[in-house]
Amino acid sequence: MKNKKWIGAFALLFTGVLIGCHTDNTNTQSLLSASQEKTAFQTSSPWKPQLNVDADVAIVYGTSHKHSSFDSKSYTFEERVKSWKDRGYLTHFMTGSAWGDYQDYFMGKWDGKTHLDEGQVTCEGDTIWHGKSAPYIVPSENFIHYMQERHIKRAIDAGIDAIYLEEPEFWARAGYSEAFKREWKEFYGTDWRPQHESAENTYLSNKLKYHLYYRALNEMFTYAKEYGKSKGMDVRCYVPTHSLINYSQWQIVSPEASLASLPCVDGYIAQVWTGTSRVPNYYDGLEKERVFENAFLEYGCMESMTAPTQRKVYFLTDPIEDRVRDWEDYRRNYQATFTAKLLYPQNNNYEVMPWPERIYEGWYKSTPDSDEKIQIPRFYSTQMQLMIHALNNMPVSDNRINGSSGISVLMANSLMFQRTPQPVSGYDDPLFSNFYGQVLPFIKRGVPVHLMHIENVANPDNWEGTKVLLMSYTNMKPLDASAHQYIADWVEKGGVLVYVSTDSDSFQQVEEWWNQGDNKFKAPSEHLFQLMELPQDANEGEYTVGKGTVCVIRQDPKQFVLHKNGDGTLVETVKRLYETKTDMGGLSFKNYFYLERGAYDLVSVLDESVTSDPYRLEGTLIDLFDPSAPLLSEKVIYPGEQAFLLDVNRVSNPEKPQVLCAAAHVTDEKVISHSYQLTAKGPLNTTNVMRILLPSAPIQVVVCDVKGEKVVTASNEWDEKSRTLFLSFENDPDGVSVIIDW
Repeated sequence: MKNKKWIGAFALLFTGVLIGCHTDNTNTQSLLSASQEKTAFQTSSPWKPQLNVDADVAIVYGTSHKHSSFDSKSYTFEERVKSWKDRGYLTHFMTGSAWGDYQDYFMGKWDGKTHLDEGQVTCEGDTIWHGKSAPYIVPSENFIHYMQERHIKRAIDAGIDAIYLEEPEFWARAGYSEAFKREWKEFYGTDWRPQHESAENTYLSNKLKYHLYYRALNEMFTYAKEYGKSKGMDVRCYVPTHSLINYSQWQIVSPEASLASLPCVDGYIAQVWTGTSRVPNYYDGLEKERVFENAFLEYGCMESMTAPTQRKVYFLTDPIEDRVRDWEDYRRNYQATFTAKLLYPQNNNYEVMPWPERIYEGWYKSTPDSDEKIQIPRFYSTQMQLMIHALNNMPVSDNRINGSSGISVLMANSLMFQRTPQPVSGYDDPLFSNFYGQVLPFIKRGVPVHLMHIENVANPDNWEGTKVLLMSYTNMKPLDASAHQYIADWVEKGGVLVYVSTDSDSFQQVEEWWNQGDNKFKAPSEHLFQLMELPQDANEGEYTVGKGTVCVIRQDPKQFVLHKNGDGTLVETVKRLYETKTDMGGLSFKNYFYLERGAYDLVSVLDESVTSDPYRLEGTLIDLFDPSAPLLSEKVIYPGEQAFLLDVNRVSNPEKPQVLCAAAHVTDEKVISHSYQLTAKGPLNTTNVMRILLPSAPIQVVVCDVKGEKVVTASNEWDEKSRTLFLSFENDPDGVSVIIDW
């Protein structure tokens, strides 16, 4: 390989609704804004009464004129930004990094040259398109320059101080264009090799794809920060990205965890939703969708990627998805993914939805077997808005999911490198089963497995709480040697390492650090074992290393899920080591996850688990998955179901009048003597329901619109036991005034 500057960089790569508008571009304003950016949504539409979302930030998408099926006319980028600012939203900017409305670039209107040759191309010679005249891009230096000048600069000139470049994606099936061949020559110093011809070519091709988007984001974000600084602005830069799990499943290559090593990256949006989480996988020999389990792992993957680096991450959920389904399907899976993200209590930043225009204005199937399409049902919009309101009030918590903790599974960005649509001789991994074989046997037994990124092992915080580490080099490889010393040191101090791999796959022989120079290892695990003074090709068995233990299982992890009852060996081994080699006591199995988070209760009951018993909660409970926000003394959750509840008995300051839940944005709250006043704003054509905690029963409830006229359709009901008032009326984006006297 050539000793290019980017090769050197590549080595390093692997080792809070605002009331008021943006008024200036100072660093003070930027810091103030950042503290208020708790919730957000992305949209290509201007503000409309149907889209008055309860969130702090409107992330305005794209700089082009927008004229969609949801808008009667086109709007400039600046007009769209102003429309949201005028309604009190903070405004950010998002556009695609691998695709977008960049026809001016591809068709020669930017620099006088056409650039369709820079699209991602498959082995068959087909360009992979994202839209008309818009291919997925091989991000050349020229394209990077175009993005800087045409899009990033324009956003900053419009006063935007937060830039999101989403989905840096290079398809595994691509890698055959002339543009990619030129990048190969520049990066490796050798002629291009067709990836389908060998495991090594596949690995090297995907490694280059990884590098290209690492370089692209580094240069684009560095420009954004430098240009912003020239205008007195502190510009923050974020990467909205799917999880490493999903990209590996979908056979896409992206920089993922390595971007956190860049000083120009301030954080991420974890793009997890039904569409990513419903990808089928194997467990107990059965292939099927496991949405909650997958979502829990995806959010966990993103959380563990960012937490040790102190980068900010927004957790995304989508009330619908890209594929056409019926509204009940969307609702059920939304509940599953929503619950999964809230089970990570150290994060409370959320993208509450993408594309509100398609959610509120789109038409989707009324039932699974019907061709009739309807807009969002009232019950669903009300439920969704109850859930979003809760996100705005969701606290960070030090509580943990109940049950046994301390088991981690190691991941690496190179999981993406071995995924390919073309069969690779000597390697087979149906539905990403070598990963799921390490995690699902424990997730399904109610053990909240933690995911650990090898890119973060140098950070001491990364190891906090880990007692047993599962790792395999069957479906991933370490991209440099340095990580092994940190793993070895952790074992030496008392850690328990379970290494599961036959080390016989064809990717073990790729041209990499463990078999180059002075290194003559047949597999990267041999280097790790040597550091721990074990036989390089250690046989299956248990070994003592300092105060710690290494257990080698010579099976590929996929075997634990591809076959019925196939996970016995792994589960029994980990249970024995957990109970005898750590100070954690017994490893308990159950069929549910439960988390107490402030006044909120989160529950998910698992199917395919150790029991089929339901889970019961008692208290004074508001069911936030029910659009009527009912009060319950008991909630029963069955296998395959989730629950999101607010326990009135755990509310802070219970003597203070307060909104416990609402399907609207609540502002202008005032308590004057025996009176509580507020304003509720919500999307047009939706219904607001609220439960309000009061010191005693109300003697008068007045609900008026912005003209001061009484809302005659408003209804209310008092519950003496909980001291809550149920209130319902039609939402108004301009606000509905509520005055309650007691």
